[in-house]
Amino acid sequence: MASNGMNPLQLIGMMRRSGNPQQFLINMLEQQSGGNPMFANLITLAKNNDTQSIEQIARNILKERGLDFDKEFADFRNQFGL
Repeated sequence: MASNGMNPLQLIGMMRRSGNPQQFLINMLEQQSGGNPMFANLITLAKNNDTQSIEQIARNILKERGLDFDKEFADFRNQFGL
């Protein structure tokens, strides 16, 4: 997501200034999706506020890669100071 050289603090600032952080992230994902069906599904889930399904998909992907969702999510949150 921040692969364009943007640091996490810049991203958080942009989300806050957008007035609607959720829509900001959905728009960002749509721009990055490249027609990928999994991304399209995730965007639809996000628009429907189906966080449980999104979390389950993330858990499954990380499990397939031998990673622990809870640890990875905690590390992710720590990067953003949450």
